[in-house]
Amino acid sequence: MKTLTVALPGREYDILIQRGLLDRAGQLCRAALPRASCLFVVTDSTVGPLYLNRVIPPLEAAGFKTAVCEIPAGEASKCAGELTRLWECMMDFGLTRTDAVVALGGGVVGDLAGFAAATILRGVDFVQIPTTLLSQVDSSVGGKVAIDLQAGKNLAGAFWQPKLVLMDPETLNTLPDATFADGMAEVIKYGCILDGAFFDFLAARPSREGIMAEIEHVLYTCCNLKRMVVEEDERDTGKRMLLNFGHTLGHAYEKAGHYETWTHGQAVAAGMVRASQLGETLGITPAGTADRVAALLTPLGLPVDIPCTHEEYAAAIGLDKKGAGADISVILLEEMGRAIPHKMPKAALLEELK
Repeated sequence: MKTLTVALPGREYDILIQRGLLDRAGQLCRAALPRASCLFVVTDSTVGPLYLNRVIPPLEAAGFKTAVCEIPAGEASKCAGELTRLWECMMDFGLTRTDAVVALGGGVVGDLAGFAAATILRGVDFVQIPTTLLSQVDSSVGGKVAIDLQAGKNLAGAFWQPKLVLMDPETLNTLPDATFADGMAEVIKYGCILDGAFFDFLAARPSREGIMAEIEHVLYTCCNLKRMVVEEDERDTGKRMLLNFGHTLGHAYEKAGHYETWTHGQAVAAGMVRASQLGETLGITPAGTADRVAALLTPLGLPVDIPCTHEEYAAAIGLDKKGAGADISVILLEEMGRAIPHKMPKAALLEELK
């Protein structure tokens, strides 16, 4: 088993990575949650039929009383209506402040269940069991939980660290290729912003088969990089902003497609290429970087360019959480493996994007 510890004072937790880990969920949750008698498990209509029968029996064998709430699969479930439904179901179940929530699924499940855990009874513990590549390398680690509003993604949320993160790479075997590729956008992001050697490692394996052959190393590397960033900047006011490389423009693409045309990973992929192009234009990013990023994304089936109007860019940039007044910090690459926040007027950024 590969183990990482996120060492936030008073909120430490382990990230465990091992094939077959779902079968040990009970004993591992018991060790992390010694006071809990009840676990409220949140999953979705895709993941539930695949993995509930692997997770619930070991949880109950470890002495937990369980309840399951299944949400419809998809981004549309990350909303206030589903959040309210979770709260009510938790109260009907009799959840107390010493009990916990378990998120079994991808990023939508983790974000929604985590926000419900952060707010019910003014906060209860929760465990992340991410089942997609995107959630394993990114959203399950670091404590950002949220729901979407009509105005945009993740605009209502909290910082609420899990008590434990359990990653079973075998769950990735059931992912459609497009969903696996979504996660690869976030994997590639880590190489771009923090580890040029890891980018080269990925570039030498531009296929699902190549990545899966080294999946434990990929998961460990991504989670370790994020762990280091989160420990230094839990609340996203400094270095953690670097993790948003590709996201400022990616959110514009998601919003332009009404969160239906383009997935998060697809939008981030195109956002990373466009941000690299922007950096090259501004003289910050070495020439040819955007082409290097695009050359890795393309064989994985990810887009490198998504049409977006000036108005759509403006709407997303106006809501971006890295903005302050009339300015915004755009994450750009100084070189492959090193990113910086580049502060510029929002109006100037929009002008560059024309």
